[in-house]
Amino acid sequence: MKDDVIKEMKSSGESAKEALRQALTRIRTGRANLSILDNIRVEYYGSKSPLNQVATLTVADPRLITIKPFDKSLMSEIEKVLRSASDLGISPQNDGEKILLPIPPLTEERRKEFTKVAKAKGEEAKVSVRNARRDANEMLKQLEKDGDLPEDDAKKGQTEIQKLTDQFVKEIEELVGKKEKEIMEV
Repeated sequence: MKDDVIKEMKSSGESAKEALRQALTRIRTGRANLSILDNIRVEYYGSKSPLNQVATLTVADPRLITIKPFDKSLMSEIEKVLRSASDLGISPQNDGEKILLPIPPLTEERRKEFTKVAKAKGEEAKVSVRNARRDANEMLKQLEKDGDLPEDDAKKGQTEIQKLTDQFVKEIEELVGKKEKEIMEV
């Protein structure tokens, strides 16, 4: 039973870390990165479709993303959606064949702003891990109270859960630190 609680704690920690990884890839740095377009949806035959399903996305060079729609009639729709995506801060350019997204270098102010966003995402992930720790400890205490788990095993389980929590927090801090370094790189 103790092992089940610990497995659940590991699973929660891993999913918090993975959610953070996904969130950090969406934060823009000075380089072209296709993941900044992951949340972009385009109206296509009456439904909202992800941009990567209606166009070919490529990184032409470190500061340019090209978008070539499968259907030319989508050019204006894609351009309109990209202009309205305020969190991108990028102006698309239509050359008739494809849409170019030049990635401007970040200003010092924007870099600091994105660093704060990365730290906030990291804090959310840490809170998630700590909540998982709290839930796991409560489960262990309940098992001990019900007589399903000896007191020694409950204490060992809590120690193990704390070690897992510390490990996940450290890994989260490393991910955020790496992203901050990437953002601040000129």
